[in-house]
Amino acid sequence: MVSKNQIKRITSLQQKKFRNEHQLFIAEGVKVIQELLQSNFVLEQLLVTENIFEEIDAKYRLLIHEQDMKRISALSTPSSCLAVFHIPESKPVVEAGLIVALDAVRDPGNLGTIIRLCDWFGVKQLVCSKETVDLYNPKVIQATMGSISRVNVVEVDLPSFIANTPLKVYGTFMDGANVYQQQLAQDAVIVLGNEANGISKEIETCIKNKLAIPRFGDLQQTESLNVATATAIFLSEFRRSNMLG
Repeated sequence: MVSKNQIKRITSLQQKKFRNEHQLFIAEGVKVIQELLQSNFVLEQLLVTENIFEEIDAKYRLLIHEQDMKRISALSTPSSCLAVFHIPESKPVVEAGLIVALDAVRDPGNLGTIIRLCDWFGVKQLVCSKETVDLYNPKVIQATMGSISRVNVVEVDLPSFIANTPLKVYGTFMDGANVYQQQLAQDAVIVLGNEANGISKEIETCIKNKLAIPRFGDLQQTESLNVATATAIFLSEFRRSNMLG
């Protein structure tokens, strides 16, 4: 049985200010929760509507009714499980290898997908501007499908980070150099911008190496690519370029 106070506390974690206040976040779905349980994330509470995760200590695990799960879930179609985890202390950025930087990416699904892409392509560091959607937004966590446990995501003062990093900095622009024709550095930062406005003017002034994905359509009328789709293409090209040496 879940109490009214528990319901109120868990649903409050759908809002950033309460996540920050309690230093807790929610995760839903068997796959996501399994990944987080197997990582360094610390479990606060696990709520289930059926007999799953029975290996979890009973003091953390609570069996609840499906109606109660609907009340606490952030999903339109609730899962059979919801977990509350502690937000860990942020780790410093290690300025080595390939780093993805996001300038004011606002859509939770995009951020979550980009974290998964970083995990897929072996990118260990992802830095986000302060204007980027909150990492612990439930929709972000859901979209990562557990990859959040393997990618170090850090919120930074992005203009300062870009201006001071010793790594080569690339930016993604519509009028940049054709990414398919470049020899790309292995130790670098690749900056991707806001869904509607791209990379801000402030950050653009710090970027000397501009890249673009060329359009091949006959009419050349497609306005732009989704930022997560663009991330997949750029990361693929960085890895291919590195393999070719």
